[in-house]
Amino acid sequence: MSSTAFQALFGAAPQGTASAPGRVNLIGEFTDYNGGWVLPLALPFRCRVDWQRRDDGTVSVRSREYPESMDSFNSQDEYSPGEQGWANYVRAVVAALRESGRAPGGMNLLISSDVPQGRGLSSSAALEVALLGAFASAFNWPLDQAEIAALGQRAENQFIGCQCGIMDQLVSAAAQAGTALQIDCQSLATEDAAIPEGWAIVVLDSNHPRQLVDSEYNLRRQDCEAAANIMGLANLREATPEGVRAHQSALTRGQFSRALHVVEENHRVLASAQALRAGQLTELAALLAQGHQSLVELFEVTVPATDTLVAIAKNALGNRVAARQTGGGFGGAVVCICEQDDVELLLAAVQQHYHQQTGLEATSFVCTPGRGLECVIHE
Repeated sequence: MSSTAFQALFGAAPQGTASAPGRVNLIGEFTDYNGGWVLPLALPFRCRVDWQRRDDGTVSVRSREYPESMDSFNSQDEYSPGEQGWANYVRAVVAALRESGRAPGGMNLLISSDVPQGRGLSSSAALEVALLGAFASAFNWPLDQAEIAALGQRAENQFIGCQCGIMDQLVSAAAQAGTALQIDCQSLATEDAAIPEGWAIVVLDSNHPRQLVDSEYNLRRQDCEAAANIMGLANLREATPEGVRAHQSALTRGQFSRALHVVEENHRVLASAQALRAGQLTELAALLAQGHQSLVELFEVTVPATDTLVAIAKNALGNRVAARQTGGGFGGAVVCICEQDDVELLLAAVQQHYHQQTGLEATSFVCTPGRGLECVIHE
């Protein structure tokens, strides 16, 4: 279908297609840019980029999600934001490639995506990784998964202005179907953690309007970096809970709270990966509950809507469900892990209680962990 749309827009069939998934993070929130550990998995939702090389230096891009708009720019120009917010990610990726020493030529691009946007499920990372896969395929650049992830992060940090870590881009590039991906965000080493047979991943979108996410996200990153600097550390990966508490008098309230969350969250990630591999749902439930409470009290990024969804899940299933807010916070989604036999009960509880308590309607996705970046050259 997208190939037909591409031909209608650009007058020829695409030469190739790259697609990359969104993600949900099981645990390890705000640890990635602090050099710590995370445990995300790829969603079945994907961003697809159909591409065709051009003889000039023009990048012409259309999106099936925004059919009335388009963007066009010269791939050799310095980055400047255009009128279309979604297209600035394309400009940012091209700028990141150029600054890395890879000079992309002209391209026709058609973007289509079913990754829910603005829900903490990394639709932007899916777009960045898919775009990088398209450019690497078109210009025969042997970029590995870590390089693609680093370029996507650079595009977002340097040009979009969101100081994210590398988790979203790396899991979008490297995930294996059916598994979570334990990532060491300092070395970029990865280790699979298979989702046990009979378990379900349920994403509950709060549909709470997300506001000030990037600015608040950046402020919390600044608190983390300041705390590490005051403690004389390269980053918070090197810190311990005891060390953070020993420096409490030298830290602001925000710096202390953010740092304590990060160092304790790192321990929860490693323990959660072990619980996942061992099929210990009760242990995983306790760890995610601790992680969510830390997001409430220490990182202060939850909202009543996501807290309510977590409470509904726990009231319905108790220690048979692992549940917490996922993503950048201030709205977005809650991730739940439970037995497949309990999914119906969980969704019924959300249906019965969430609107009554919040006035909002939740959107639910029962997910099978997806695969990372895929690139295809058409004959």
